[in-house]
Amino acid sequence: MRMRVARPGARPLGSAYVALAALMWSLAGILQRQLHMSLASQLAGRAAFAFLAVLVFVAVAERGQVIRAFRAIGRPGLAVAALIAIASGSFITALNDTSVANVLMVQALVPLAAALLGMLIGEPVRPRTWVAIGVAVAGFVLIAGAPTRPGLSGLVFSFTTMLAFAAMLVIAGRCKADVSMAPATCLAQALVFAAFAPFAHFGEMSGANLGWLALLGVFQMGLGLFFLSLGARLIPAVDVALISQLENILGPVWVWLAGIEHPAVLTIVGGIVVIGAVAFQITQGGGSPARFHRPPDDLLGDLAGSVADPVLAED
Repeated sequence: MRMRVARPGARPLGSAYVALAALMWSLAGILQRQLHMSLASQLAGRAAFAFLAVLVFVAVAERGQVIRAFRAIGRPGLAVAALIAIASGSFITALNDTSVANVLMVQALVPLAAALLGMLIGEPVRPRTWVAIGVAVAGFVLIAGAPTRPGLSGLVFSFTTMLAFAAMLVIAGRCKADVSMAPATCLAQALVFAAFAPFAHFGEMSGANLGWLALLGVFQMGLGLFFLSLGARLIPAVDVALISQLENILGPVWVWLAGIEHPAVLTIVGGIVVIGAVAFQITQGGGSPARFHRPPDDLLGDLAGSVADPVLAED
């Protein structure tokens, strides 16, 4: 089976791709704030556009072999799809119930939660991770003491989002090549649409609302996934995790610049402490240059591979 090892020039390019993915994801809050419709309509509309965008992505990446791509995800892929669906639904629900900053500060805990969930299935938790968890808890104490602290509903859905996404990472990490994230993400959006479309008011999905939903589905999710898929092939996973934290920094900045939300000082300080704790934890390993198995007819491999040398390897 052929593998690739990235050239030195691949690291800055891969970092740029992941930064662009984080930039796309960070737009969720400010785009959601433009919607004037019921929660069910928000979830169904975003899922519909995201499904179409990711489906196109899968078709291009798999050179038209869409059915094969979906059949190949297997049982682990179905579990990943279900968890992504839960995370997607809970994320938009949380944004309806609390501030963007509160939602994203909880979401920043994903790497720590993934480490703890991994412990339940036998993966060791390093002392450095426990230190990071303690620091993160201190950050949340600050956030809880802020005037804009999240209410119970916003907090519950924020933590549901974070835990579902962390569980998804643990499953995907254990199964590695057995799970293709793009088809699983596409299936997840189909599940979200099926769950909420019966309660949606499609008359609300017109005019400006339709445009904002398209931006949420196509650009915020679809384009974000595209950039991540390119970047993750060129840099170590630890770099991907660290650069992805830009989403949690930029998201509150956009709504602040737009004058929509003004986070309290304690929320900002607590958020910095939380993100610092996560950065401390995910930089504990150096990481080697990205290596990946390249499936046949892998168009994304061709795109990312413009800065990679082919290295022959046999399994």
